[in-house]
Amino acid sequence: MNSKYDSRQINELPSVDKTRATAQNVEQKPENRLARPSGSSHSTWPADDVSTARLSAETQAPIANDSLESDLPDIIDLVMEMGRAPEEPPAEAPSPLPAVATPRLPAHLDALADRARDYLEAASSANTRRAYASDWKHFASWCRRQGVEMFPPDPQTVGLYITAYASGTVTGDKKANSVSTIERRLSSLTWNYAQRGQPLDRKDRHIATVMAGIRNKHAAPPRQKEAVLPEDLIAMLETLDRGTLRGLRDRAMLLLGFAGGLRRSEIVGLDVGRDQTEDSSGWIEILDKGMLVTLRGKTGWREVEIGRGSADATCPVVALQTWLKLGRIAHGPLFRRVTGQGKTVGAERLNDQEVARLVKRTALAAGVRGDLPEGQRGKLFAGQSLRSGLASSAEVDERYVQKQLGHASAEMTRKYQRRRDRFRVNLTKASGL
Repeated sequence: MNSKYDSRQINELPSVDKTRATAQNVEQKPENRLARPSGSSHSTWPADDVSTARLSAETQAPIANDSLESDLPDIIDLVMEMGRAPEEPPAEAPSPLPAVATPRLPAHLDALADRARDYLEAASSANTRRAYASDWKHFASWCRRQGVEMFPPDPQTVGLYITAYASGTVTGDKKANSVSTIERRLSSLTWNYAQRGQPLDRKDRHIATVMAGIRNKHAAPPRQKEAVLPEDLIAMLETLDRGTLRGLRDRAMLLLGFAGGLRRSEIVGLDVGRDQTEDSSGWIEILDKGMLVTLRGKTGWREVEIGRGSADATCPVVALQTWLKLGRIAHGPLFRRVTGQGKTVGAERLNDQEVARLVKRTALAAGVRGDLPEGQRGKLFAGQSLRSGLASSAEVDERYVQKQLGHASAEMTRKYQRRRDRFRVNLTKASGL
């Protein structure tokens, strides 16, 4: 094969060879490649020159070719092209990924390709896909500004990247990234590289050792949301107007979320019955002694049993039945927007952010943790406060709490128990003091 083709020769080639020839033309144009600093692919960091290497990478001049796309395409977009006829890329345009000829699938496999795309979407949640795409664009933008290549994956480049965003002062960020954010970005890069068939070695010393140092120097104690205890929840319910549809809906959401130990996405994802909407994450079934909630969670399908309360005013089953009856909801999403000055129930499902706002608003209105300034109190409450409240206040065997919350381990359940076991076992007195 010739080392270079003109446009007339490329057009005369078959589609597969055409793609390869075009990619070869692009590969041989030096202006279409990002310049890697000399020796960066195989160099190592001397023990006393880590900071020098970091600052050197940070002060690299931006690349001259401003026509390059700022972000590489997400792996989801690439897989979505399965089975589609390849289009001829322009010879003068740079290819952000190594060109790979994708032959047209046989026609009888088109249906399977469509199903594969559906399964690809279902492999991870929408929030996870958005986070992976955002982190990948973040890394691509940093590489472009520093004048370094993204491919093949280089542990040293990734090590410099996490170093830059741990410090925050050399990147233009308003503040340094938290350790949890950096770990999430690193996981996203690992996933994205793996999907492109070029795995990143996270155990390489340029990544593992630097990440260990970041954890030791910058890790902060976990900030947990305040648990809403039963007396807090009752006070929060009193702030809601029982004479409005919005007030009835909000009462049902708070009681159901607390008694079921549900996540905010699980609360708003419920339907009245099974297989009623495509975006449903579960449904309810009201029985004589309580309510059975079937959920599709992180670990698969599970059933949550919610018993009736000791009084109608605090019973989650009664609250939900009242909302369904007066809201005239018999099919579809369980919790919906209330429109028309609070007199009409819409058809749209609530966003899970509404649960967090509801918990925060009612907790502040009820004066929960009134010993703290209002600005500080506002940061303590969110949707997780309901799950933590159940785990902290239910005086039952820990195994039942673990099952209700859908945790795989008792250790995770204990993280939700804020004040339940504090000082119950007094080792000071037990030791004789």
